[in-house]
Amino acid sequence: MKTRLTSLVALVASLVAASADTNYAIQPVLHPGTEKRHESFNVISKQGEAQLVFLGDSITHGWEGKGKAVWEKTWAPLKAANFGIGGDRTEHVLWRLEHGNFDGLKPKEIVLMIGTNNTGHQGRAQKELNGAVYQCTAEQTADGVKAILAKLQQKCPDAKILVLAIFPRGANKEDKLRQQNEATNAIVKGFADDKKVFFLDVGAKFLEADGTLPKSIMPDLLHPNAQGYQIWSDAMEAKVKELLK
Repeated sequence: MKTRLTSLVALVASLVAASADTNYAIQPVLHPGTEKRHESFNVISKQGEAQLVFLGDSITHGWEGKGKAVWEKTWAPLKAANFGIGGDRTEHVLWRLEHGNFDGLKPKEIVLMIGTNNTGHQGRAQKELNGAVYQCTAEQTADGVKAILAKLQQKCPDAKILVLAIFPRGANKEDKLRQQNEATNAIVKGFADDKKVFFLDVGAKFLEADGTLPKSIMPDLLHPNAQGYQIWSDAMEAKVKELLK
């Protein structure tokens, strides 16, 4: 029994070590279970009508949930499309871009926010990675964002891309996951050239003066509620509309 336990510990340690040496953030991979939604984005892409596309994870996906009223009022009239998928990481978005998303689209603007799941999924075994324990540093996540930007510019060379800083998460400034997201944001900010790629950080709009993230805006300290989506919309509306001109 002791020998088996020792072997199991060694196996887990080797998997973690292997994960640490691999930058999963830049390796395109299918997010299992999202195929139907992915294909719906391909249909929208082929129609070629969307002028504004929001691309990201569950926070973007949530424009169809808690943010629906704000979306219908502010973004739908601008021929906007929502390409958000809950749980997506940078590598999942890269896979989508390699499998039909944006094929046929010529949007004026793309609003991108991705990366909080690269941070938050660390330490978890991932089915799509053959059970490998997921690891991703701030630098690796930023590499993933950079790869997405390159792919978007290749597919939509005339589009302006507004990269949003990853939103704050966790109760306060001491939260390690929030700190990693902030480190990612500091790197990603440098990708903006203010010609085709722009960077906007609206995170402070969600926080109290002391850096506390109130549950009245993000009940689970990660996803905005209806009030949070209104705050987000108000904070970026002027910039988004400026880039659409």
